[in-house]
Amino acid sequence: MSHLDCKIHPKQLGTPKGVPHALGCSGTGSAPGDRKMLNKHSQGKKRNVFESYMSKENVSAGLKRGTLIQGVLRINPKKYHEAFIPSPDGTRDIFINGVVARNRALNGDVVVVELLPKDRWKVIKTDDSDKGGDTVPESDVTEELLRTPPQQVGRRFTGDSPDVILEAQLNDSETEDGQEHGPSVLAEVTQEKGNENTNMLPGTQGNSPKSQDTKLCSDNLLQRSAKVVYILEKKHSRAATGFIKPLADKNSELFRKCALFSPSDHRVPRVYVPLADCPADLVSRPNDYAQALFVCRIVAWEEHSHFAVGHLAKSLGQAGEIEPETEGILMEYGVDFSDFSPEVLECLPQALPWTIPPAEFSKRRDLRKDCVFTIDPATARDLDDALSCRPLPDGNFEVGVHIADVSYFVPEGSALDKVASERATSVYLVQKVIPMLPRLLCEELCSLNPMTDKLTFSVIWKLSPEGKILDEWFGRTIICSCTKLSYDHAQSMIEHPDKKFHEDELPPMSTDHPIEHIHQAILNLHGIATHLRRQRFVDGALRLDQLKLAFTLDQDSGMPQGCHIYEYKDSNKLVEEFMLLANMAVAHQIYRAFPERALLRRHPPPQSKLLSDLEELCDQLGLAIDFSSAGALHKSLTEMFGDDMYSLAWKEVLTNMCSRPMQMALYFCTGVLQDAAQFRHYALNVPLYTHFTSPIRRFADVLVHRLLAASLGSREPLSLDADALQKQADHCNDRRMASKRVQELSTNLFFAVMVRESGPLESEAMVMGVLNKAFDVLVLRFGVQKRIYCNALPLQNHHFKKVGKKPELTLIWEPESPQQKAVSQVITIFSLVEVVLEAEDDTLKYVATLKRPEMMAEVTQAQEDGLRDRDE
Repeated sequence: MSHLDCKIHPKQLGTPKGVPHALGCSGTGSAPGDRKMLNKHSQGKKRNVFESYMSKENVSAGLKRGTLIQGVLRINPKKYHEAFIPSPDGTRDIFINGVVARNRALNGDVVVVELLPKDRWKVIKTDDSDKGGDTVPESDVTEELLRTPPQQVGRRFTGDSPDVILEAQLNDSETEDGQEHGPSVLAEVTQEKGNENTNMLPGTQGNSPKSQDTKLCSDNLLQRSAKVVYILEKKHSRAATGFIKPLADKNSELFRKCALFSPSDHRVPRVYVPLADCPADLVSRPNDYAQALFVCRIVAWEEHSHFAVGHLAKSLGQAGEIEPETEGILMEYGVDFSDFSPEVLECLPQALPWTIPPAEFSKRRDLRKDCVFTIDPATARDLDDALSCRPLPDGNFEVGVHIADVSYFVPEGSALDKVASERATSVYLVQKVIPMLPRLLCEELCSLNPMTDKLTFSVIWKLSPEGKILDEWFGRTIICSCTKLSYDHAQSMIEHPDKKFHEDELPPMSTDHPIEHIHQAILNLHGIATHLRRQRFVDGALRLDQLKLAFTLDQDSGMPQGCHIYEYKDSNKLVEEFMLLANMAVAHQIYRAFPERALLRRHPPPQSKLLSDLEELCDQLGLAIDFSSAGALHKSLTEMFGDDMYSLAWKEVLTNMCSRPMQMALYFCTGVLQDAAQFRHYALNVPLYTHFTSPIRRFADVLVHRLLAASLGSREPLSLDADALQKQADHCNDRRMASKRVQELSTNLFFAVMVRESGPLESEAMVMGVLNKAFDVLVLRFGVQKRIYCNALPLQNHHFKKVGKKPELTLIWEPESPQQKAVSQVITIFSLVEVVLEAEDDTLKYVATLKRPEMMAEVTQAQEDGLRDRDE
């Protein structure tokens, strides 16, 4: 398709005839803040809708004086007129009310804002307006929007879908963040279903922020409000998927020049696109394209127009189909899934099959005779890491972590290095992987495939049976893995320590190492890992495990046949412990060698305001949880719950709530942060940490390998200075965030397709939050969070109240026959209910509905049994 038609200039475009002037992004109404700011521009068509941006000089001066504030913009996906940036002091976020105040910035952009006068700040809640219980700050802002720094735009599945847990899907063996960030709306005032994008604000019952006199409100009832005055960095890709249609006014000049693109994500504006970019028969046969999905790229958004200007980048196919939807997600988040260029492929070894050059044997420690093996998901093809464990005569063990030496194949400054640094990470979708490196490297030359000599970088320790480090060695090595075990294979060995395994029960193995030797090595590693893990949590580490979906796909069609909650087993924990140990060891090594130029990974403490809100909520619910440190929180969650069904469900919900204040872990260069206390990793509770163990799929690890080699004198120091290394770290952070969101959306897509094709699906669920006309549940079978609206249920009535400070919603069910009486049902946080998930029409949206109380006797009994167990 062509680029923007030169005849359609942004300054020629205004609001088309027949479209309400005060439209928001792609919704149907303006926020109260929009109307206030538009009043002075209501005369004449040439008036600006948005303020002009400040000059760079004024922005720089304002930031230095403290009169302006910089932050990452987060737009509420359910109420697009609400946006926020983090407060620099860690208190309540700064509120940006309306599209006009947002001033053409998109989700994830780094913006500069100016605070509004205090009389225009948002009133959070007053006693006479509180009808919905404890309001969660920032409304129902979900997922990555709660954290620094979200990369790109969300998708139409936001809020309708299951969470994806762990740092990088099923193949991540060092989930060091302690948790994963999922949506967790505890309680807020809500409207009826379908009216979420109205002018009503949480806690104000439809009043604008100025509807109450802010002079009469104490500061703790006010939320600082601001407007965007400058966009420092456009992090959003400016790409979106959506639908096109002709303009409504057939007599207008614009009708003959352009069409209207409506993005699926309501946080993105509607866009004028040239008719030259559109199918030739769009105007004559618009219905043919009603369900056709397109990708649009925004190229301009002028001050005078509610609509942006862009061009159609690609026609994807029919909405609701897996491949078009997947491609749209990748393009929206800026994932490069193109073929590698000839220039990049020329960097790879050309003489195949490739063998290790003889010169490398003199530079490396030869471990090919050692019993080395890999443990990975059964479907994994990019095998980064291998393990070895050899008993020593003194009763200790020599344990090795052996990582693919990717840096050998990726010369610094080469075309291959450049594209890897730009991609920064592989992206794991449900049905495929978008690799960071060409597949020849990912799956063959670098991958630690069995019975093949491979170049590796190793960390080898002498460990006591309890995991105490007695000696440590770093160096380049050569290994020959004796087998490729899956997590299930290793788990079976752990669960059956005395069993004699036969060849047909396991994958192919080298004849140099009997099955019994490998089995014993697994058992020894498991024993050490158990001690390491126990000691980590004694030392104050935190882990917040949330539910994660795994799918089975039809081999021919690729459609989801089923899904289940992924079980994290002892074999996963075994690998994780040694990957964490290696990453920590390498972090200390490179920091000792390069205190100003080490690439490390830090995890900031939780956001203080969100943490205090959660602490207050738990106190109101009578939950004695210690939030004073990562270790204290882990101990509280571990010791509070039993093993019955209700307790486990309760723990899932509370774990989800505790994830909400957590921030993302970030790569950084040590020379840029002055305070070494900021190097710490909150969840692991360690002073130094990095990523070393996955260089096939993370470019940060490639940089760490180069730093480690330089620290050992086997190569020159990095050519990057501290600022350049920090810039690369920032890019890795951005791409990692985008990758995680894409992975989540891929899971969401497949789950939505499964509900559509196989639904309705039934499951137990636990109530996470109670509102005045709805409640939120965690669907335990699938890890999905859904909102259930009272007006979608066959109720005679419903009423909300507070029992003490706990919100409570009573549902009065309509009798199914005249002979029956109305049944009441009380909904509170942690109520166990049964729900049904059903697709809406033929779309990728689905709803959760509540089963009638008479259908839930067994659930109620289980709930009562669980409560009784807790009391005992």
